[in-house]
Amino acid sequence: MRDKRTVRCIMALCLLAAGGIFCLLCNIRYGSIAIPFREVIKLFVQGEVDGTDQRILMEIRFPRAVSVWILGGALALSGYLLQTFFHNPIAGPFVLGIASGSKLVVALVMVLFLRNSVRISSGVLISAAFVGALLSMGLVLLMAGRVNSMSMLVVSGVMIGYICSAVTDFVVTFAEDADIVNLHNWSKGSFSGISWSNVPVMAVVVSMAVMAVFVLSKPIGAYQLGETYAKSMGVNIRALRIWLILLSSILSACVVAYAGPISFVGIAVPHLVKHLMGTNRPVWMIPASFLGGSMFCLICDFIARTMFAPTELSISTVTAVFGAPVVLLIMTGSRKEGN
Repeated sequence: MRDKRTVRCIMALCLLAAGGIFCLLCNIRYGSIAIPFREVIKLFVQGEVDGTDQRILMEIRFPRAVSVWILGGALALSGYLLQTFFHNPIAGPFVLGIASGSKLVVALVMVLFLRNSVRISSGVLISAAFVGALLSMGLVLLMAGRVNSMSMLVVSGVMIGYICSAVTDFVVTFAEDADIVNLHNWSKGSFSGISWSNVPVMAVVVSMAVMAVFVLSKPIGAYQLGETYAKSMGVNIRALRIWLILLSSILSACVVAYAGPISFVGIAVPHLVKHLMGTNRPVWMIPASFLGGSMFCLICDFIARTMFAPTELSISTVTAVFGAPVVLLIMTGSRKEGN
């Protein structure tokens, strides 16, 4: 039985990896201007292509697709950590207001720096988003000590998110500088404008966070079976919770810093991956959540770019269309189990 489950998990991971690579190639290949696959393959084999295709592929589509792959995986993994922390299948950075808190602080920093004509580095953006995520998480944890049910906790997180989003929209709407006004697209969630200069920082931050999460896979597995069991296995519950908060905040902050808040990915993807894998063991779910989030966001970004090209949709619009029904299924399934 265990061997069959292991084979299923390995096959599922291979399927997610292959699907992610295929989606990555499609995102590079298709857009307002269709580029033949032979040119895409030539890019990977020779490192360059001819004419205008070189600029489109190397300066616009390729860095964007790589960023979507990295940030999509980070967002899904952040959702998995939050669901583990709260023991709630609909916990996620967007629903709990964590992404909105990050968005608020990043928007304030951008307005302050751009108004004074100061260039903003990737590290500053991620740091600002991390501070916002921690502040929102602190408010959520404060509410957790005052409410008696998880449903009320989720409602509290949603309200925190609405407040942060309202303040952010106010700041962006009444900004005078043209560059600041352009933050409106970012505040709705978008991968446009990402360049190769952004990729190294996000790759390093996300990679370090993912490795740290993987190191914690055994304590997380014990924690999923209950605090009493985890304590009997020698797990420091307090330290583990702190790590879960910090790592989920870092992953979510990295996404918000570059792409703005993206809805439902952190909730829907871990749930879908869990059903695909047939297990909730962290050693399998951690890489699967990352690969699943990457593939899911690549598909949604492809739709956002191409459906009404050259007009581009907000990425959150597309993720909500596919992610919201999954959340409804989770909620109705939980109610049936409760009955």
